[in-house]
Amino acid sequence: MSMQIREREGRREILDPVRRQWVALTPEEGVRQRLIALLFSLGYPAGLLAVEKKVEHLGRLWRADVVAYDRRQRPVLLAECKAPGLAIAQATFDQLARYNAVLGARALVATNGDALRTCVQDEGGLWRWVGGVPPFAALDAAP
Repeated sequence: MSMQIREREGRREILDPVRRQWVALTPEEGVRQRLIALLFSLGYPAGLLAVEKKVEHLGRLWRADVVAYDRRQRPVLLAECKAPGLAIAQATFDQLARYNAVLGARALVATNGDALRTCVQDEGGLWRWVGGVPPFAALDAAP
């Protein structure tokens, strides 16, 4: 997938293929778009992705960067994108855990464009670190 970038009114924009609109090309957005391209390459359908998904938790409204759903419309992957240079720290996974308390995804991904950390929940409910992002087929419950 090639990313489409344009200059408009003095600012750079990138075409988000999930939201189907031009958005400001901030450092974090660049990381998000690279993650979306990776998800596409791993078989995640654009129609089963949500970007900046609103999540209400404990009376506060949050926005999850990327949520992937299986063919039964259940969240299976939740991702948080940070700008390049920002550390992927415990606070990042605490943030993912807050969102996931509502969504219940089985895979959590954090990336800053340089580093990518993924943990997946196994059948017993335990979380384990894995190398890379699982392909869509590994998380999709529908045949």
